[in-house]
Amino acid sequence: MKAMILAAGKGTRVRPLTHVMPKPMIPVLGKPVMEYLVEHLARHGVDQIMVNVSHLAQSIEGYFGDGRRWGVEIGYSFEGHVEGGETIAAPVGSAGGIRRIQDYGGFFDDTFVVVCGDAVIDLDLTAVVRRHWQSGAVASIVVREVPHERLSSYGVVVCDEGGRIQSFQEKPQIEEALSQLVNTGIYVFEPEVIDLIPQDVEFDIGSELFPLMLEKGLAFNAIEAPFNWIDIGHLSDYWQANQQIMRGKLRGVRMPGTEVRPRIWTGLNVNVDWDEIRAEGPIYVGSASRIEPGCQIFGPTWIGQGCHLQSGAQVSRSILFEHSRIGSSAKVSDSLVFGRNCVDQSGESVPDTDGALDWVGDARELTSITD
Repeated sequence: MKAMILAAGKGTRVRPLTHVMPKPMIPVLGKPVMEYLVEHLARHGVDQIMVNVSHLAQSIEGYFGDGRRWGVEIGYSFEGHVEGGETIAAPVGSAGGIRRIQDYGGFFDDTFVVVCGDAVIDLDLTAVVRRHWQSGAVASIVVREVPHERLSSYGVVVCDEGGRIQSFQEKPQIEEALSQLVNTGIYVFEPEVIDLIPQDVEFDIGSELFPLMLEKGLAFNAIEAPFNWIDIGHLSDYWQANQQIMRGKLRGVRMPGTEVRPRIWTGLNVNVDWDEIRAEGPIYVGSASRIEPGCQIFGPTWIGQGCHLQSGAQVSRSILFEHSRIGSSAKVSDSLVFGRNCVDQSGESVPDTDGALDWVGDARELTSITD
């Protein structure tokens, strides 16, 4: 079976992370979020995957290659061009990306699945495709009920008792929402749907293709299924995703490394005396990281490889990217640390109350040895 992963967006809502990496490459428990999708698709019999890429495309292509590591074939459709030796991203929209792939080589010749490259799911895709076939629809959307107060962040789907879609509301005001079912960005399409997508223009699935399908009266269904769906739409979602997964909330996803203490895992060659620090899991400490005596760590906390926590540092419910150095005066809480940046869940820089940035930096710098 074939699938497409949508991976061409710039990820503006998760900046500043996406200044240095495309959204599908943002790590969750140490590996790119898109890798979870590739693994999940493979488990459900998908063996050919096309990925549309644009922003920092080489990062995705270089990591995933031809897909053989996961037992699948992966191909790429680049949306952009090279100008003066510089790669210019020019995404053509989620639906436009599908059309471009089809026009190029006719890849979609049977029922296919489309998933967004920025979510971790444990959905039974096999059952979803079966229900799609049974419905006789040309397109199906996987929907999920969300709390009323969160509806303004999603595309709301309105359907009848049989699951036939009647209308959409794109991020409505809470009081105007006509349903609590939202579009999860997981679709099952028949190839004839692609004929509705205009050639060589930017075209979106949710805001343009779906309304066009309703206008033409095509059989178009919503499939509601129980599953965990961790969407990384904003930095706060990314922080929450790591918190939930470290707490074991996603089926089939386990902490990497070796469990050296209850609910504390490490990679290889970690330098730490567990009797000289205070640590309450779940915590992961990456390989070649150093934690000096006197540190305090409260989970869920992820500490990437090659990090250095100096004596007295306090870290709680946070994500430290690889090679982060946390100084002895630091109190990092509910934050993300990468390079010399420390931001809260909304992407705002954590204020430096001491007036110096020495409490966060790169563990590979000479200062991390001499401080």
